Amino acid sequence: MNAGNGTLTWPAADLSRVPYRVFFDPAVYEREQARVFRGPTWCYLALEAEIPDPGDYRTTCIGDTSVVVNRGLDGRIHAFANRCAHRGTTLVRHLSGNARSHTCIYHHWNYDLEGNLQGVPFQRGAKGKGGMPASFDKRAHGLFKVRVAAYRGVVFGTMHPATEPLEDYLDRPMRAYLDEIFCKPIEILGYMRQVIPANWKLYFENLHDPYHAGLLHQFQTTFGIFSNSQRGGSIMDKERRHRIGYSIHGSASEDETKAGYAGTTVYNEALTLEDPSIVAFIDEMGDGKAVNMMTVFPAVFFQRLTNTLATRRIRPKSPTAFELYWTFFGYTDDSPEVRRARLRQVNLVGPGGLVSMEDGEAGVQVQRAMAGGGNTHSVLEMGGTGPIEDQDTINTEVPIRGFWRHYCTLMGYRPESTG
Repeated sequence: MNAGNGTLTWPAADLSRVPYRVFFDPAVYEREQARVFRGPTWCYLALEAEIPDPGDYRTTCIGDTSVVVNRGLDGRIHAFANRCAHRGTTLVRHLSGNARSHTCIYHHWNYDLEGNLQGVPFQRGAKGKGGMPASFDKRAHGLFKVRVAAYRGVVFGTMHPATEPLEDYLDRPMRAYLDEIFCKPIEILGYMRQVIPANWKLYFENLHDPYHAGLLHQFQTTFGIFSNSQRGGSIMDKERRHRIGYSIHGSASEDETKAGYAGTTVYNEALTLEDPSIVAFIDEMGDGKAVNMMTVFPAVFFQRLTNTLATRRIRPKSPTAFELYWTFFGYTDDSPEVRRARLRQVNLVGPGGLVSMEDGEAGVQVQRAMAGGGNTHSVLEMGGTGPIEDQDTINTEVPIRGFWRHYCTLMGYRPESTG
């Protein structure tokens, strides 16, 4: 398979080898926009709680296509490309707001909340001159409409007419996760965002990689949130494109953790916290999972880390940059104790998060190094090679291969074994 000025090769049929070129080639990036983001996938747009009232809107994206999602005057949710049908101007320039309609700043074409064109200034010209031709039909010049579906108040959109129903796309394990996390009304607590100079897939790989979590993140390992010596696992959907990752709080003794990290600098029992509440875990669900997180292909992550609840949306910007957008929420009936915990622990994640800060930096370091890698490949063999199945261990990279398998299917790449 040719990509850009070089050859993109996938030498292992089980996806245990991934070509470095896939992370920086402009031709690959453009193909992704067409086949992945504008292809038969459901992309996360927003939470219904963010647009509770008629006219409420948020600007978001599908891949690098700007999208507006809003609640119509009839209470239904609609989404459309944030691009005027006249001359391609950005239609909605604010992150959020409330509007009865949307008007382009350039020539003031006006659209209703479903994306239908309803007003063209001087359509008939002035004083018998100019204007649009008599054949001009506003019904044929609306905005590109995005098909919308919601599950448990989580709004997804697709730009492809043949995308399977959302519930089938999510599959049973992912629906069960959303049933649990969105079991009652939520309220939005705030937002964070950052731009990371790396390819978006490096971050999605990271989210499918339980193996790194207790090695890269010294803070959570040292202070007992997560370690690779704990019990945990990964549950995937039928296509192996989505993943739920979890670990059981307190399932490894201090001696087991010390033994597992012997010879490393990751676990440092000499360090202590002046305020242990930042890692205190209130077991709200009664399942012992201080880490319980889910990815939905291609670009969203649902997070329960101790008592923080959030979504992370990946917004590709270029082959070597993406924006990460965090939405934090809690339940409307949170007790004061739980609400304090959620707000206190927000700093575990985010651009400067005590846990997640390293994820962005790891991607940057990989991006810098692989640019000179030519046609070489990464190695994904932790947890074994061969079939891609659910995992009952943290020390595995098998879920990453599940992501790549579905990616290759959509992209039209055909990995094959050379050995």
